[in-house]
Amino acid sequence: MVDSSVENIDVRPVNKKENRSLFAKREKIQPKKARGSFRRLKWVIMGVTLAIYYITPWIRWDRGEGGPDQAVLVDLARERFYFFFIEIWPQEVYYITGLLILAAISLFLVTSLFGRAWCGYSCPQTVWTDLFIFVERMVEGDRNARLKLDKAPMSASKLSKRVLKHTIWIIIGVLTGGAWVFYFADAPTLLVELFTLQAPVVAYSSVALLTATTYVFGGLMREQVCTYMCPWPRIQGAMVDEDTLTVTYHGARGEPRGPHKKNESWEGRGHCIDCNQCVAVCPMGIDIRDGLQLECITCALCIDACNDVMDKVNLPRGLISYDTHEGQFDSNPERKLKLRFIRPRTIAYGAILALVGAIMLFTLLNRSVLDVNVIRDRNPLFVTLSDGSIRNGYTVKILNKVHETRQFRIDVEGIAGMTAWLEVSGETDRPLLVTVPADALSSYKLYVSAPAENLEEKSMDIDVIVTDVDGTERDVQETSFKGPEK
Repeated sequence: MVDSSVENIDVRPVNKKENRSLFAKREKIQPKKARGSFRRLKWVIMGVTLAIYYITPWIRWDRGEGGPDQAVLVDLARERFYFFFIEIWPQEVYYITGLLILAAISLFLVTSLFGRAWCGYSCPQTVWTDLFIFVERMVEGDRNARLKLDKAPMSASKLSKRVLKHTIWIIIGVLTGGAWVFYFADAPTLLVELFTLQAPVVAYSSVALLTATTYVFGGLMREQVCTYMCPWPRIQGAMVDEDTLTVTYHGARGEPRGPHKKNESWEGRGHCIDCNQCVAVCPMGIDIRDGLQLECITCALCIDACNDVMDKVNLPRGLISYDTHEGQFDSNPERKLKLRFIRPRTIAYGAILALVGAIMLFTLLNRSVLDVNVIRDRNPLFVTLSDGSIRNGYTVKILNKVHETRQFRIDVEGIAGMTAWLEVSGETDRPLLVTVPADALSSYKLYVSAPAENLEEKSMDIDVIVTDVDGTERDVQETSFKGPEK
């Protein structure tokens, strides 16, 4: 008797050619040129951000004799960061931490208010991709021309256009990498060294790496970077709520959609004529009518495209617009937008911004231009001198954060009968006065002795006090004085 459960099993051999790939093949996106207020806004923002990036390393700032005159400089050799009147040392890395916190919370606040506005207008990936698409459009034409060129067989005309386009892309990549390295060295000097082949190898390798990444990310990968590589699309969902302004298709007004002929009645149908212009201009290749999507960067180009179509069919603008979640369910084109900027999450973000900003401003206004570090010798812990007194050795490091030479006095307090002296170039019993060069760190060997009978414990606390002779700066460092067991 045959088991009927096996009668329908397909025992045909598997054809490997019929196996489907686990990954869908990428469909190249050729966005159409958009015209409108949001497209103009993107041009302005792109121009401003690129100007800031390329011009900033060339801005000069007078820091006096011995200081670099570049306004913004990450000086790795001298281990500090210059930003106009601010100079941050390695010991003040908390300022960088504070700036990163401010940037993150600002991004959270903007996202909770306006959705992915950062992604749509100011993100470097968006800015450079816009620039690369602009070059592509200038060389190969608008969307239809580019689609036609993609399908056309290789010819001299097609080859020349492709070579020209990729050449300009590479030039933009070189300029991008070149501008970046200028932030880490004196820009005029490094520029000459780059062209005379005298620059460090790391400079050329950095330019090459950034050229490659700019070319690949902005020219070849484009939307794939935002969709697959960037984590923000997956995080930003936690920042938005029903009152967040984002690019919205008003389905209640647009549906049911369909083609529309001139002089045809709008009765019983929606205002969307299914022209797909919103899809054609989208740099991410999505259909905003499908609702809020992970790929949408809220660049608002679909708003410009839809408004242009609404003007042509004599309907009110705003079928696609910046709106809240509630707006997509309202079919009234004259509906007034209800804005709620003051909400629990925006209050929380604003409070954190204010708190961190206030702390950073306070510390910046009250930051000391003197930093002292005292390191006690560990081998030996102490030395017994011929007169029976106990001696300890210390290394005193004095950081002068001012762009001028300063003199400091070193005092020691804590144990009765203590004496102290410095050892410089083999000389001892000098006055405890030291000179620290401008914008520099100097180390000094300090010896302290105390009568054995005055040591009440094996280890006693003492203070090493460093005072600016010509000013009011004073730094007190607590350390220990070691002696034998009582």
